[in-house]
Amino acid sequence: MQLRNSAMRYGAVPQILHWLVAVLIVVGWVLGTFGDDLPRGPTRAAGLFVHMSAGVAVIALMAARLVWRIGDPPPPPERTPVGPWADHAARWAHYALYALLIAVPVAGIVVQFARGDALPIFGLFEIASPWPKDRAFASSAKEVHEVLANGLVILAAGHAAAALVHHWIFRDRTLVRMLPG
Repeated sequence: MQLRNSAMRYGAVPQILHWLVAVLIVVGWVLGTFGDDLPRGPTRAAGLFVHMSAGVAVIALMAARLVWRIGDPPPPPERTPVGPWADHAARWAHYALYALLIAVPVAGIVVQFARGDALPIFGLFEIASPWPKDRAFASSAKEVHEVLANGLVILAAGHAAAALVHHWIFRDRTLVRMLPG
């Protein structure tokens, strides 16, 4: 098992970071979207805790991913019949994904702090809100958080669809380079 990227495929570390973030985004989005449908009380509180923990974990994993990527550049893109414009589109889509993967949890933290609530860090400790409670600002921040989260999920779905197009239509190694084995 290679830890670092090669010219042919992604290493184990980038693969693990990629798939962990993908799972956390799905979990966070589902709980954020449908968490209010959970029964009030401990179940809903647990859903919110997992939602916030997923966001905090995404920030930590993205920081690790960015640091790793600086020291271990990704393999070059596969050549496709679409041409170089597709490489540029993919690069910009990745930039947008990275930006949203940071912006969505940061906006969620702003919502938590605007509510005047502390931010739990995996149940180990809490970071107190630096602001007084402001319901109007919290409501606006929540809307921004939701719009960004929905944009992230849409862009991630497009990213996954593009990987499947590469695999099934172009028959190149774009998808398999990010899969273990």
